[in-house]
Amino acid sequence: MADERILVVDDDPSLSTLLKMRLKSMGFAVTVCGTGEDALSRAQEETFDFAILDLRLPDVDGVGLMEELHLLHANLPVVIITAHGCIPNAVEAMKKGAYGYLTKPFDDRELLDSIDKALAQKRMSQEIHRLQMLVNELYGLDKVVARSPEMQALLQQVARVAGTDATVCISGETGTGKEVIARVIHCNSPRAKKPFVAVNCAAIPESLFESELFGHQKGAFTGAYQNKRGLFQSADKGTLFLDEIGEMPFALQGKLLRAIQQREVLPVGSQTPVKVDVRILAATNKDLEQAVREGRFREDLFYRIQVVPLRIPPLRERRQDIPSLAQFFLEQSCQRLHKQIKGFKPEAMQALMAYSWPGNVRELENAIERAVVMASTDLITLDLIPMASSKVESRLQPLTEAKEAFEREYLKELLRITEGNISRAAQIAGRYRADFYKLLKKYGLHPSNTQQERTPSMRQILSE
Repeated sequence: MADERILVVDDDPSLSTLLKMRLKSMGFAVTVCGTGEDALSRAQEETFDFAILDLRLPDVDGVGLMEELHLLHANLPVVIITAHGCIPNAVEAMKKGAYGYLTKPFDDRELLDSIDKALAQKRMSQEIHRLQMLVNELYGLDKVVARSPEMQALLQQVARVAGTDATVCISGETGTGKEVIARVIHCNSPRAKKPFVAVNCAAIPESLFESELFGHQKGAFTGAYQNKRGLFQSADKGTLFLDEIGEMPFALQGKLLRAIQQREVLPVGSQTPVKVDVRILAATNKDLEQAVREGRFREDLFYRIQVVPLRIPPLRERRQDIPSLAQFFLEQSCQRLHKQIKGFKPEAMQALMAYSWPGNVRELENAIERAVVMASTDLITLDLIPMASSKVESRLQPLTEAKEAFEREYLKELLRITEGNISRAAQIAGRYRADFYKLLKKYGLHPSNTQQERTPSMRQILSE
């Protein structure tokens, strides 16, 4: 809290002094102003994390001041202080962007609750932005574009889990970027400066699997001419990423389980276990629950790696990301191929948006690069994307209809995952309860009806 700054604007010296004392005792840095003019002057010089404004000030009303502050800092959470008789004005202020209001007199707990809730949202937003910047810097925006609600939800989960040492299992179709998410988790963990060792379980022959993972002693088998460190030992103090873990031979799954649980490995040909300090991140494009039911994957190993399950949605479930991805790939390919192409013809972008992309981000990247190679004008035309234009699954709706269809499905999904809890659903959607109820009424949705439609799903885990 020491780094979080709060602006208090009130012309009552006694209340301002009391607020300053309370907030400083909570650990915040506090700036007090008696007029709107003074507050705007300070806001031009400093960045604040939260603002508390009296509804009635000598030179401006609190709502007008809030709107001026939002022109300087668009995401600044503002709480309005009001007398009991002015509650309707405070509610109107919330419609114009206030985070909430407090009626005089209020106690410390009420004040702290308002601040904590507002700052928690702000911190999460900042963490997501930081992760996006890191992804862009390390791996390029092509791998994790988070315009869509689905990817925003995923990055929220990544932000929460990254700083822990929890075992994570990342599921997703081929080409969705599972290894990139694993690297982002590693780079945001206390192990960031230690090794990140990735192994594709589907690419190692079964006869060599144990030696590759756990190492071997000289003479352990034909061809073992010297001691060899396994991948567990190579990742010591760092992260071991087991990609396509569903392809691991069943006979070796028990030994992997023991290595994860005991944090020690037994090299082939050795009688002495070796201690290792490794965080496990796993990934799969298979349905591991189905594999457990069919006896192809150990149930105990499944639960051991599923401490925190993350699912990367396929590209067809986050079509909002396609324009940004396509533009990024276009710029990237133009730079690499020394071509000057500005963008896409509308019909070409329509085809990209409507195609199902079974190969996900990887397929989109290849399609854009091929189009750039073949382009003879400064715009990508429909004929340069034949695989998308010839397999369009449905014609795009008019924008208004498409937006309404998306909003309705989004609201239904929110109600499903929150089990009809309106407060929680509205919080996730970033709407006030009253606005959220209006949206439900608009689309004829009701929490009880949506609860009846719920079926077990692994779409998104938005709460912990």
